[in-house]
Amino acid sequence: MDTLNHRISKPSLFSTFVAITKARLAISVVFSTLAGYLLGVSDWTAQNGITLLFLIIGGYCMVGASNVFNQIIEKDLDALMDRTKNRPLPSGTISKQNAFILGVVLTVFGLAILYYVNAKTAMFGAISIFMYVSLYTPLKTITPLSVFVGAFPGAIPYMLGWVAATGHFGIEAGTLFIIQFFWQFPHFWAIGWFLYDDYKKAGFFMLPTGKKDKKTALQTILYTIWMIIASVIPVFGFTGKLFLTKTSAIIVLFLGLWMLFYAFKLYREMDVKAARKLMIVSVLYISLLQIVFILDKFIR
Repeated sequence: MDTLNHRISKPSLFSTFVAITKARLAISVVFSTLAGYLLGVSDWTAQNGITLLFLIIGGYCMVGASNVFNQIIEKDLDALMDRTKNRPLPSGTISKQNAFILGVVLTVFGLAILYYVNAKTAMFGAISIFMYVSLYTPLKTITPLSVFVGAFPGAIPYMLGWVAATGHFGIEAGTLFIIQFFWQFPHFWAIGWFLYDDYKKAGFFMLPTGKKDKKTALQTILYTIWMIIASVIPVFGFTGKLFLTKTSAIIVLFLGLWMLFYAFKLYREMDVKAARKLMIVSVLYISLLQIVFILDKFIR
């Protein structure tokens, strides 16, 4: 009977794959890539549909691989935190060896698919996984600057889509990169704030001052302001083919002010509830912003 219960409760291969590749995170990242692609594509053809499919598969593989390698490196640390102790590796659902094989397969398969899209897309995909695994992950236990380093691979997906559509990196892709780059800071500092005690168990340094203080909250406000400025720049016509109409720019501005309101709320209230709310709003903000950019292009 015990053996039967063990078999029944044992996670399926699919649920293990979903957990170790962090499917929800991977899907949100792939959405950013698709948004960038739709902004970069000129005339829609059947080939664009094929490219989009390859971008979805290749993008998921690359993000999934990054998450697999991240969990291999942090296996022992994940076991210390309530939020992560039931992940596949610390819980023993999958071995380190099998996880490593999965990570390698996803990396090779993902790079091959992105190379089919174009060489630059594969190159930026490779840079992203390298920075996330080799730089950001080990720095999390060393310095708060890990968030700065992690903001680079975190900002690549949005502009990766543009590169996939156009085959080159220019002012347009750079602008998409900058928008998502500045967004990373208030988003991850909000997470670092409300998970502070759990992160502390593993020795993760996520907040800029290392503490839940006014200086950290102030920096969250400042980076949110930089994000807002970057997001409305396309309305002024300085960003090549990436352009926003005045109406859409106003909508994007109000979205940014909405997020800024919760950044100020964190500064005033200095509690977990405010940090969690800012995190939720930041996720909604970046998704809505990308949707506004896409609709602006195809409706105007």
